[in-house]
Formats: sequence, structure tokens, C-alpha cells
Amino acid sequence: MRRVLEWMFFTYFLINIPIVIIMDSQIVFPSWLYPQSLRRLHSWYGNGIKDNMYLDPPPWYQAIFFCEQFLHTPLSFAAAYAFYKGNCRWIRMPAIIYSAHTITAVIAILYHIAMHDFSQSKYPGPSTMMERLTLSWAYLPFFVVPLLLLTVMVQDEDYGLHVEAEGAYKQSPRRSQRLKNA
Repeated sequence: MRRVLEWMFFTYFLINIPIVIIMDSQIVFPSWLYPQSLRRLHSWYGNGIKDNMYLDPPPWYQAIFFCEQFLHTPLSFAAAYAFYKGNCRWIRMPAIIYSAHTITAVIAILYHIAMHDFSQSKYPGPSTMMERLTLSWAYLPFFVVPLLLLTVMVQDEDYGLHVEAEGAYKQSPRRSQRLKNA
């Protein structure tokens, strides 16, 4: 089961990398950095799902995506590698930090979607309950997968300490124990 979860996390981070670099970075960086085709894709997504925060981001939303560009992007590459390789102890704490930050950010976004009056917005936002639910569904994977990742990493304090040896799992000594023995 652990390997199935690692492959799921690998896929999540692998898919997340181009989304963050191609789409989400347009929230943080000036538009002249992007070719017209990527700007149109960004606009098409924002208008299609009525995500006016994506098209005209408030400062708090930009701050979230600023963190995503400079913290989550490098971590996504590292996490994709770690979960592809499997059983990498060093990813546990960064995964916990990433998950906690992402869950918190998505809660703020979902609350804004549910409670904000979009009628005065520059771009059309969700006006019906179904449009709000559709927009919420677009953000939901970025809540559910990090929640699962957080749960797995917090529950398994020995994550990455198991090495397969002749079909059985053998626990490696903790680093503090290895240092004492050295």
C-alpha cells in the first residue's frame, strides 16, 4: 500500500510542476514574460471556470502563489524524485511543511469562493451555487492530496527507515543511534 501511495504522490507532484510553472506563475510575474499562447491559456482557464481571483488576483492570493513559486516549485521537483524512488526519509519533513501550508492556503481560497460577493469584480466570478461548487472542485485536489500526504507522513514516524531485505522489511537504526555507534 505504501508504494501505491508513493506513486500517487509522485504523479501529483509531477502534474503539479508544469501547472505551477506555466499557469500559476502568471499570477506572480509580469505578463510580458509569457508568450501570447500561455497568456491566452491562463485567460481561457480563468474565464472558463469563472476564477476571477486567477485573472485579477487580490494581494493575499498573490502571496499564496508567490510562496508556491519559490517554495513549492523546488519542493515539487524534490518530492517527485523522492516518491518515484520511494522510501526516502529526507522527504518526510518537507512533505509535512508543504502539506500544512497548502491545506491552509486552499482553505482560505475555498472560504473566499464560498463567501465573497463577486458581483462587483472586474472579471465575472461565480454567481450561482453550482458555479461556486465548480470552482471549488478545481481547487479541491490541492486540499485532498496534501491532506492525505500529511496524514501518511505524520502517522508513519519511521517513514523511509524501512529497507527491503530478502522480501521482509528491516528497520534501519535511527540517525542518533548510528552516530552513537560510530
